[in-house]
Amino acid sequence: MNNLVEKMLQGDRRSAARLITLIENDAPEKRDVLKQIYPHTGRAHVVGITGSPGAGKSSLVDELTREIRGEDLKVGVIAVDPTSPFSGGALLGDRIRMQEHATDRGVFIRSMGTRGSLGGLAEATRDAIRVLDAFGCDVILVETVGVGQSELDIMHHADTTLVVLTPQAGDHIQTIKAGIMEIADIFVINKADLEGTPKMVTDIEAMLDLSPLVNGWRPPVVTTIAIDHRGIPELWATIKKHRAWRKGNKGETNRERVRRELAEIIQRQLAHLISRDLDRHYEHLVEKVAARQLDPYSAAMDIIRQSWKGGLTQ
Repeated sequence: MNNLVEKMLQGDRRSAARLITLIENDAPEKRDVLKQIYPHTGRAHVVGITGSPGAGKSSLVDELTREIRGEDLKVGVIAVDPTSPFSGGALLGDRIRMQEHATDRGVFIRSMGTRGSLGGLAEATRDAIRVLDAFGCDVILVETVGVGQSELDIMHHADTTLVVLTPQAGDHIQTIKAGIMEIADIFVINKADLEGTPKMVTDIEAMLDLSPLVNGWRPPVVTTIAIDHRGIPELWATIKKHRAWRKGNKGETNRERVRRELAEIIQRQLAHLISRDLDRHYEHLVEKVAARQLDPYSAAMDIIRQSWKGGLTQ
């Protein structure tokens, strides 16, 4: 495993792919791998691309990749697709759309299924980002599944979040809803050759006029026609502008992100410990609650304390 990490840090693509697979499969070596690569992370700029299905996110990622490669920067792409609730598989069709970059050694494309995870991302997305960061990618583009107003996890992973909308799809009404409105660092109106684009720009700008600025940043509205590469240079320039702005606010943002990640890890570990031990060690508490001899809140706190203590001492 140490050799695999060393080869990845030296730029070996196959090793990077194997490490991401190991992380996706939650292998026993996962924790040690992440421990080794963590000191080599924190250099890449992560751009999240989210929005409703059919907004042209994949085409946008494809064209952004081409634009960024024009500056000789190394690009990582993580494309998240929904997982079938019946077969457990995923189509992973975004990789098909990006075949043009498949032979470019400066581009690393990884598709992954959500595997039942909510929020528009796979559970392994954050750790896959870290692998690509340590691998030496300058920019990492993360495309979410087609999301609604409550699937907002990308804002906790990305340095810059693009919310992609299209005219004539009712998106300007959906944008009013608080969730999707508040996560955008940049609004992208794709397929801007469709009728209704000027009105959509006006509607978003009007909403922004009524919204408080986040640390002084007002999300710009950029229009694009991705399939023709129109507006893509302007979008990349806007992303770079946001990246420069973030440098003055990075400390607090990073602390909030670390705090949230630690809370998520603790919650997952507790859930794992409790589900592992509940049937084996706490049947007597279950019996007491069922017999009304103990209330469920007291029983739950007892289980948490014992599981947490046992987990830490292992």
